[in-house]
Amino acid sequence: MYVRIFFIVFCLGILGCKKKYANPHIEIQTKAGDIEVELYADKAPKTVAAFLSFIDSGYYKNASFYRVLNHDNQQSDVFKAELIQGGIYRSRNKPSIVIPGIPHETTKQTGILHKDGIISLARLEPGTGSTEFFICIGNQPGFDYGGINNPDRQGYAAFGKVVKGMDIVMTIYNRPEDDQSFHPPIYIFDIVRL
Repeated sequence: MYVRIFFIVFCLGILGCKKKYANPHIEIQTKAGDIEVELYADKAPKTVAAFLSFIDSGYYKNASFYRVLNHDNQQSDVFKAELIQGGIYRSRNKPSIVIPGIPHETTKQTGILHKDGIISLARLEPGTGSTEFFICIGNQPGFDYGGINNPDRQGYAAFGKVVKGMDIVMTIYNRPEDDQSFHPPIYIFDIVRL
């Protein structure tokens, strides 16, 4: 009798347990498949907190991956970069959202270098990054602090890494594009916490 009760309680405990991670994990749910990303809240706390707040606010419902950089669609005299970029910039239902920029956390501060699968904030000037992000294809040292891909040499704010679904990232990367834009954009149903 006690063995049976213990077994039932044990099974219910196992079924009721949710995965726990040292760092937050999120899932980018796309038409091409799902991408799981670990966010480094301990290294890039301001960026991760802002990104999670955007997720919790529902900003990424009906978003898209809309931009790609590859070896064929960049000027021949620049350092070639490879990435896919997404967010709400081209979403039909988000044109009026204005979000203040996130304080810029450089790779010199965080130690998170732009290597294969790293997720980072897109930006114009330091501190202007918000809802738009990109995922690196291969190592991209030009995006790090002091790198040559930005005239101010401040780099971009890396804040996590793809831990599952890099094959989906590559599927998206290889979709048809014209002048760095996917045609059509790759639909993001939502981004959710795991």
